[in-house]
Amino acid sequence: MPAQAIRILAGMLLLMLLPLAVMLSNWHWQPNGYPAWLLPLFWLTETVTQPFGILTHCLLCGWFLWCLRFRLKSAVLLLLLLGCAVLAGQGIKSAIKEHVQEPRPYVVWLEQQHQVPVEQFYRLPRHQRAALVAQQLRNSPELPSWLRKHWEKETGFAFPSGHTMFAASWALLAIGLLWPRGHRITVILVTAWAVGVMASRLALGMHWPQDLLMATGISACIVLVACWLTQLWCRGQPVQENS
Repeated sequence: MPAQAIRILAGMLLLMLLPLAVMLSNWHWQPNGYPAWLLPLFWLTETVTQPFGILTHCLLCGWFLWCLRFRLKSAVLLLLLLGCAVLAGQGIKSAIKEHVQEPRPYVVWLEQQHQVPVEQFYRLPRHQRAALVAQQLRNSPELPSWLRKHWEKETGFAFPSGHTMFAASWALLAIGLLWPRGHRITVILVTAWAVGVMASRLALGMHWPQDLLMATGISACIVLVACWLTQLWCRGQPVQENS
């Protein structure tokens, strides 16, 4: 197996450690107080939530181009491949969500605490779901306003996690493309950011551990193809691969 593929698969397993640990620990999300460390996790989630996700994508594209130093034609191809890899993940995510229709943890909690049936909730159009969340949580002072607004905005299905797919794809692209060129600090920072985004999805009541696992697995498959095409079509600085 090529060294690049081994690195990407190793990165996938690394990213899966968090949701696997949560799953094995039998931890279940409950909105039982919100310590100060939760707000930074919320801002990590916001780096992927639109419209900030577009800015994050552009910044990462620019940084990858600077790190790889491709010629103009190869740089354009790289931008297209990076964009296609991220968009492909989001498209696959949306198709699976509509098929599986798994409720988010906070929606299950709404059913338990506020008598909002899950099936009834998801039969509503999105704007009515947001209005229902706002109505039900209006008299819940224990919930921070930023969390209530986030829930109002994110009323879709849970499985798999689109935020995780976005962040994991970039982390695995960094592992596949930047690690052999010596950009180790960038790889570590992007991977740490991806893990933080994944942790935020669990802590904010947006996803279950299996949502993160599936998203990471799909991202790895897409990135394997994207990195192979990058090696095939793009030319930049010479790389010494270590098996």
